[in-house]
Amino acid sequence: MQDTGDFEIVLQSRIPLVVLETHDENRAMDLLQRVARSQELPLYRWTITDGLEAAGFGLRLESEAEHAEPEGFLRYLKTRAKPGIYALCDFHPWIKDHPTNIRLLKDIALRNEHGGLTLVLISHTLNLPEELGRFSARFQLSLPDHRQILDLVREEAAKWSRRNDGQRVRTESEILNKLAANLRGLTHAEVRRLSRRAIVDDGAITDSDLAQVNDAKFKLMNMDGVLSYEFDTEDFTQIAGMDRLKGWLEVRRQILLSNTESTGADMPRGILLLGVQGGGKSLAAKAVAGTWGLPLLRMDMGALYNKFFGETERNLRDSLDLADRMSPCVLWIDEIEKGLAADSGDSGISHRVLGTLLTWMSERKSRVFLVATANDISRLPAELVRKGRFDELFFVDLPDSNMRENIFAIHLRRRQLDPALFQLDDLAAASEGFSGAEIEQAVIAAVYSEMANGAAVGQASVREQLDMTSPLSVVMREKLQQLRQWARERNVINV
Repeated sequence: MQDTGDFEIVLQSRIPLVVLETHDENRAMDLLQRVARSQELPLYRWTITDGLEAAGFGLRLESEAEHAEPEGFLRYLKTRAKPGIYALCDFHPWIKDHPTNIRLLKDIALRNEHGGLTLVLISHTLNLPEELGRFSARFQLSLPDHRQILDLVREEAAKWSRRNDGQRVRTESEILNKLAANLRGLTHAEVRRLSRRAIVDDGAITDSDLAQVNDAKFKLMNMDGVLSYEFDTEDFTQIAGMDRLKGWLEVRRQILLSNTESTGADMPRGILLLGVQGGGKSLAAKAVAGTWGLPLLRMDMGALYNKFFGETERNLRDSLDLADRMSPCVLWIDEIEKGLAADSGDSGISHRVLGTLLTWMSERKSRVFLVATANDISRLPAELVRKGRFDELFFVDLPDSNMRENIFAIHLRRRQLDPALFQLDDLAAASEGFSGAEIEQAVIAAVYSEMANGAAVGQASVREQLDMTSPLSVVMREKLQQLRQWARERNVINV
């Protein structure tokens, strides 16, 4: 196995401290056992609960109490320990802010620069202090690829079948491949756990399981408010108009969803949607994910700045890394201008955030499709909107008459009202200059009004709500004209 060979190289380099960050401790220990057998070295394991034991045999060594206490255990390693590999599981609480233990680890490293003891620090996360950095190396367990994930899912399906009198797990090849794609970025144990979860309730892997698997996967990698997993997505069949955008996405669908690492074509990278508020940009972002059957992640630029003040750039990198591990997925940055517009009092943070984002956009290799939306193009830096950052820029204008008819029909049907009972052409004419969101609110207001009066919703009640509304196209006429002029001058595609 590749991990075994790679770790043997680390061992042969005689590096005394090895940091192995993983949530899959069992697999880490399996790796160390293979390496120990191959190199004919003894392997020992330490935990705060069991002390020091010979790994694989469950036998505690002498001086049990001394070995269970962290500082005493390190003193034992420094003065009396036998050569071999020592796995220290979850030792991180006794390194940070423990200068004695840091010095003991350094003493052990200094005495073993040419072999003897190799300490492997296994933890879900571990950052060594600078004093130990020169004596250490980091090792990362490889994650299963698409073929290995399929094998793990089939193994879990076979286990379920044996427990259920040979009954076969029901699924389809396309859904199975989608599940495997969505499980990329997880450890072997996590793949097993989530695939088992998809199977056990009904003995089948269906489309409905994919969203639940994506939600569970995201929670395993949670960024505590910076990124959120959007469980509810949309479909373009429920969105009026946007024919150019729909066609553009359709011709790129197969390339992005391909399970092969290389298709011979450039991977679609993302789009920027500009337009008026309420025009349907957010709805379109949700529809990209829903139509392609991909998980949708939404980045909260406000949480990025406010929640992690002073660490904004690092947390942006962590968020983007999480999106990479969730791939294939759609990353939605709503109202991106609010997070990148420079402010005289932000100490240059917005410029550094922009630099981090641009670097990721240029260098990423993962199948993360970026959808950014913006209302105010004047606040976006020129470096972001130049050709090459996004595959394409689309302008979302106010809906025309035909689109408004379709929007009325969609929102009436959603509220169990028959569009055939309404004069849609009359409603479309009365809603000239309305956005899709404003049309929806007029329908909602009409429903509330008639429910309060105990009457049925009809043409007159919807017209009344339209007449009472001043759309944004009137309130912000000058701003809308500026936005249209900017889009025309730069040949931005209308959706």
